[in-house]
Amino acid sequence: MLHPQLRDDAARMRMLLYGQLVSKAVCTAVELGLPEALADGRRSAEDLACDVDAHPLALRRLLRALVPFDVFTEEPDGTFALTRLGATLLPDTPGTARPSALLLAGEVGRTWQEFGYSVRTGDSAFTLLHDCALFEHLERRPERREVFDRSQEAGLRLELDEIFDAVAFDRYPTIVDVGGGNGHLMCELLHRTPGSTGSVIDLPGTVQLAEKRIVEGGLTDRCTAVVGDFFDSVTPGADLYILSHILHDWGDDRAVSILRTCAAAMPAHGRLMVIDLLTDAAADDRGGRHRLPALMDLYMLSLFGAAGGQERTGAEFTALLTAAGLEPEETRVLPSGMGVITARRRST
Repeated sequence: MLHPQLRDDAARMRMLLYGQLVSKAVCTAVELGLPEALADGRRSAEDLACDVDAHPLALRRLLRALVPFDVFTEEPDGTFALTRLGATLLPDTPGTARPSALLLAGEVGRTWQEFGYSVRTGDSAFTLLHDCALFEHLERRPERREVFDRSQEAGLRLELDEIFDAVAFDRYPTIVDVGGGNGHLMCELLHRTPGSTGSVIDLPGTVQLAEKRIVEGGLTDRCTAVVGDFFDSVTPGADLYILSHILHDWGDDRAVSILRTCAAAMPAHGRLMVIDLLTDAAADDRGGRHRLPALMDLYMLSLFGAAGGQERTGAEFTALLTAAGLEPEETRVLPSGMGVITARRRST
């Protein structure tokens, strides 16, 4: 007779093994447009099937399968409705998970199918499948770059309030967002800090998105978007250089190279600010937060390989900064587990 604890553990392990099906189901729901189709109220599977071009019985099974995971509810009359959790998949929800689902439904999800390749060889499963590195792939496919940037923006939206609660940006008159993507962080920063001016540096395809965001935000007199390569040079002489979710995309040697580029551009009074996930910062299990760093590090392993992008501890970030000739001044741990690390040039 099996011990009850063994039975429970075996059942729990099967939930981990089958968990990929939950992700696939949610991604499929997003691809079909089910959250938007249910945004205005309850509907039957048959009615939905006509709108989203799906098989009625198969669609009912998909909807029912996601009821226990609190994405949808099924009413006594057989209709389905969107839950509060499911509503995070709507495109206009602040911090929407929709673009992340679209990435997982596409090239990122396919990369995970080859995860064992990364573990066995240390190489990038993404490069194996796509014959180029992630950011080269995104530059070649602007429509996917836009989805990627929307995913990054949505994740940042969840962090903005705690970042601005922790940091007084008004002490920095000129700010450069290095690898600033579509400009979401910089535009939000300038709206909240009216006395500052800023610049976003990124690759050509992304700079176009940042320019559009700057115009839409009415910030053309206070902000510019500049094509640049943070391995070569960045705009010199600013009061603050921000690296938000940049270093985790690179291995140690390349990360130090980025930091050295920034250090070379900084004036004596300048500061560098690293905003990134700290793997040793999770203090509780709200929403499974203590597991997120582990999952994200596996994500980075599949995309960049063993010597590439990775999540790091606070001590590991300190080691990178020190190797680049920078002196860490302060580390603030935010409620989400993100860290804000401020550094200056080392005194000579």
